[in-house]
Amino acid sequence: MLYDGMLGVYAMSKPHDQKLIPLAKELRKNMTRQEKRLWYDFLCHYRPRFQRQKVIDPFIVDFYCADVRLCIELDGDQHYTEEGLLYDAKRTRILNGHSLLVVRFPNSDVNNNFAAVCMSIDNEVKKRQRSFAEEKRKRGEDGIDAGM
Repeated sequence: MLYDGMLGVYAMSKPHDQKLIPLAKELRKNMTRQEKRLWYDFLCHYRPRFQRQKVIDPFIVDFYCADVRLCIELDGDQHYTEEGLLYDAKRTRILNGHSLLVVRFPNSDVNNNFAAVCMSIDNEVKKRQRSFAEEKRKRGEDGIDAGM
């Protein structure tokens, strides 16, 4: 799968699992209260564009912004068990292997500190936009992106 974004053209090393698409659609229809709040009160209007329940490799991430390669995960209680922590760590390593950043927020933060969650997401997006623009500028100076 090729993507032409702020980082230039790149290929994800593995295609997404087509079998997960129906589940992702079902999850979009049945979002948690916290996912609904973050989506409808912030992310659905945010630019650059986020997608919800996005299939990436063998996973479904809660929210994904392709422009800055950012995954947002909202974590309920099941994520804080020993099994949940191990699974999330493995999942994050795999997603990081695709040059994706995974940012996690506990559901309690969405419930109790919503403005701080939104500000944190906005800050991360802007930081990554600046970083990617700088990388692209450096590649252009080196002749890599200079229309050759």
